[in-house]
Amino acid sequence: MFNCTMRVVLGLLLVLLGLCGSAAQQDGFTKVGEIGEFPETAARDTADESIEDTTKQTRHDIWAELRALKDTVSDVRVELYLLQRDNADLQTRLSSGERELLVSKFRVDLLEKENADLQTRLSSSESELLVSKFRIDQVEKENAVQETRLNATESQTSGLEGEITDLQTRLSSSESELLFSKSRIDQLGKENADLQTRLSSSESELLVSKSRIDQLEKENAVQETRLNATEIQTSGLKGKITDLQTKLSKSEEAIRASESRIDALEKQNPEKPKVAFYTALTDAGQVGPYNADVTLKYSKVFTNIGNAYSPSTGFFTAPVKGVYSFQFTAASYSKGYMGVLVFKNNQRIMYYEKSNDGRFVDYLTNSVVLELIAGDEVHLVLPPNHHLFESGNNHNTFSGALLFPL
Repeated sequence: MFNCTMRVVLGLLLVLLGLCGSAAQQDGFTKVGEIGEFPETAARDTADESIEDTTKQTRHDIWAELRALKDTVSDVRVELYLLQRDNADLQTRLSSGERELLVSKFRVDLLEKENADLQTRLSSSESELLVSKFRIDQVEKENAVQETRLNATESQTSGLEGEITDLQTRLSSSESELLFSKSRIDQLGKENADLQTRLSSSESELLVSKSRIDQLEKENAVQETRLNATEIQTSGLKGKITDLQTKLSKSEEAIRASESRIDALEKQNPEKPKVAFYTALTDAGQVGPYNADVTLKYSKVFTNIGNAYSPSTGFFTAPVKGVYSFQFTAASYSKGYMGVLVFKNNQRIMYYEKSNDGRFVDYLTNSVVLELIAGDEVHLVLPPNHHLFESGNNHNTFSGALLFPL
């Protein structure tokens, strides 16, 4: 329609230009005649006046038609703008509907996983959602076609109104299906929540009931046992109470006498402190060699009476003055030297080493007896360029005990 209107306008403009040219030529001829002083008759004047009037009327009609055509073109442009705007709104609504349908599909997938026991009831909803997805795909394909067609709306405005009506109908159908799907999803969510709440409540009540029943059964059995024993013992207890009271009085007197004797003996012989420990290295495999002395920390503690040994430092600290005995065992599997240094505080007490050819596990063991005062420390050191081997079988051990206090 727009192209036809433009063709009509262009045609009328060409006619108007032609008429204007003809009128100009006639005016020129008239002026030339006047300059050349040609004689004119009354009939020629009358004809010229008639032509001039006709030309003026024609010009007036043409300009009126042009103004009407201009108004028509303006109306067509306004109508085209409105149709394009309506089409953009429809595209926006359709995109929104697609997004909401995708969100609905995601929520349906979640509900399918959470409601495995409701598959029968949800099968209908899944079918409907598949139909909705198929319908949405169709709408998307149709929308793509519509977008292609809408790109040529300037040349095909005559068929745009019918296509927009079709899109509105399909969009209304999609919106109805979306509302139905959302309603079904909300309903399934509520049903699932109600079922989960009821199931949790039933399970809790069942557990409480079972626990209460078990407790009551146990209490009943205990009470029956105690009742039977009480009934049996009650008959004999009454006769023994008097004898027990007499014996209790005698026992209390004997206890008081024993406590007096114990207090006296404790003053004469103070209690001997008890100190002993036995430890092993960690399951670290080979230990060493290092470039400097390294304190060995025997972190696997099997015995530590008196808590005099610290596995975090590897030091034994004498709690009292006395004579202590210490033993150690070292093992090596690799070729080279293994050895152990024994230190009392910062004083080297013993250095014991051995060479291993690497064919099998080799051991060395030794012991020392030391007189220590309270606070003295004893620990073992791995010398430089020496190594030990530990596989988790406690090949390397360190132990000691208080022989007697001084």
